[in-house]
Amino acid sequence: MKAKGLLTVEALKELVSHGAIETVIVAFTDHYGRLMGKRFDAEFFVDQALTEGTHACDYLLTTDMEMEPVPGYAFANWALGYGDFHLVPDLNTLRIADWLETTALVLCQVVSDKSHHLVEEAPRSILTRQLEHANSAGFKVMAASELEYYLFEIDYRSAAETHFQDLKPTGYYLEDYHIMQGSRTEAFTGAARRHLKNSGVPVENSKGEWGLGQHELNVRYAEILEMADRHIVYKQCLKELADQMGLSVTFMAKYHQDRAGSSCHIHISLWQDGKNAFVGKHNYGPVEGSELFGWFLGGWIHYAPEVMVFYAPTVNSYKRYVDASWAPTRLAWSHDNRTAGFRVVGQGSSLRIECRIPGADCNPYLAFAASLASGLRGIRNKIEPPACFTGDVYAAKDLPAVPANLETALEHFKSSSFAKEVFGDQVVGHYSHFYRTELDAFERSVTDWERQRYFERI
Repeated sequence: MKAKGLLTVEALKELVSHGAIETVIVAFTDHYGRLMGKRFDAEFFVDQALTEGTHACDYLLTTDMEMEPVPGYAFANWALGYGDFHLVPDLNTLRIADWLETTALVLCQVVSDKSHHLVEEAPRSILTRQLEHANSAGFKVMAASELEYYLFEIDYRSAAETHFQDLKPTGYYLEDYHIMQGSRTEAFTGAARRHLKNSGVPVENSKGEWGLGQHELNVRYAEILEMADRHIVYKQCLKELADQMGLSVTFMAKYHQDRAGSSCHIHISLWQDGKNAFVGKHNYGPVEGSELFGWFLGGWIHYAPEVMVFYAPTVNSYKRYVDASWAPTRLAWSHDNRTAGFRVVGQGSSLRIECRIPGADCNPYLAFAASLASGLRGIRNKIEPPACFTGDVYAAKDLPAVPANLETALEHFKSSSFAKEVFGDQVVGHYSHFYRTELDAFERSVTDWERQRYFERI
């Protein structure tokens, strides 16, 4: 049964025939996780683009934040003429975009015009490939991502014109779980919950977070590709809704040095024959789980440094990793312990692993792909997890630390035989150049660069 707001082709045609849908957005995500694409007249979409898709310039997978084509990519460049690739609508993602007037949205796979195969460098393709590996091994992958963001009493354009200085958050005291302070922003948050629910993104709850004006809105878990799609729709909805209401939200990992960072906690479990494959009788400290659970956890932890760029993709990402800040600083796992990078929660059918390393600035397709690839390799190589840690992980200075900056993380990624094996040399080379471009841009910029570059658009 489709979630409320998701559309069948027949339902879309009916809405278009009655004028209830006039526009269809056809889109995919770039490296940063931004939606790129076209707006179609709904009748033309039904008549043609529904089955034929559309084309977009392949430079969109070689641009920087400012949409400048960056030299040095093998995938697309001036010598190759910046041709087209094909956007093929994934009709499983067809939905009402409830926060926009008479509009539907469909997400696409990016396909080569020449080979007619997935463009391997596209973020959604990378997750799709890892999901294919999981499915071929007999696993269904369930996932969730918990996103945090800051809400401000200023619109995006005004914030940019003031160089993102002296921004006034919607809260004036730390409001973690506070109902009263949450009521003050319910006009926005309530609208966000409603629009997401009506757009095929089932909502669980929302709450105030630990930072001034910081919030968390959680959506229901789903199969991993669908969950990544929900994540993308969530961010687009909240940013555009804030823009409509004269507000702004940021998904920067660390928008201010004196404020808590914003995370994207990832939850994953594997399922076989309708049952959670993590359930078992092996003892992992206080946790009982299957050998698959232990090996998946072991692989996820073991390979985290080598795929860190997919969890923390910007220079700003690494400023979130501060001791006693709710963000993990060391590679350890624990049972229901928020100081650990990996937190095991739930029991029975709800048993799952939560990775607390990714920030809210991550591209969900890449972060999920890195997580799944690491866990599957753990199962393949039967990598045992380290002992369950009890106590304050922040105080355990002997534990391995998460990479300290994008430069270090990039070196791990570029030299990783694991990354090259699971993603391919082509993908590793492409994204190594992308992250190198980010580093070079920062090194050429002044100290306000992070706010100006990432505040709205990450």
